[in-house]
Amino acid sequence: MAHTFKNIKVWQKSHEMVLEIYKISKSFPSSEKYGLTTQLRRAAASVPTNIVEGYKRNSDKEFAYFLNIADSSLEETKYHLLLASELQYLDSKHYERLSLLADEVGKMLFGFKNSLKLKA
Repeated sequence: MAHTFKNIKVWQKSHEMVLEIYKISKSFPSSEKYGLTTQLRRAAASVPTNIVEGYKRNSDKEFAYFLNIADSSLEETKYHLLLASELQYLDSKHYERLSLLADEVGKMLFGFKNSLKLKA
């Protein structure tokens, strides 16, 4: 099987997170269509997007750079989830599930970045 970004575990987990965020954010108020809904989706999608972009770079150093951007987008996503929860757009069950998923992605990004540093 050819190696592709789809084989990267942290990409798989972050993609799962994005899909869940898209599903749950459909229920946000229509007044948030160009506000929180868009911001949350954009930040979340930026995580796997930057993993993919880094994957196609020519060096582990460049890949690590894009993983740092993915990690920053993940933190932004966590804030938007907190905001959505406090605005009562997300119930506590969904907030907890998405927060745990985001934390798992963060741990995976941290480990992946460290493994690239060891190879360099």
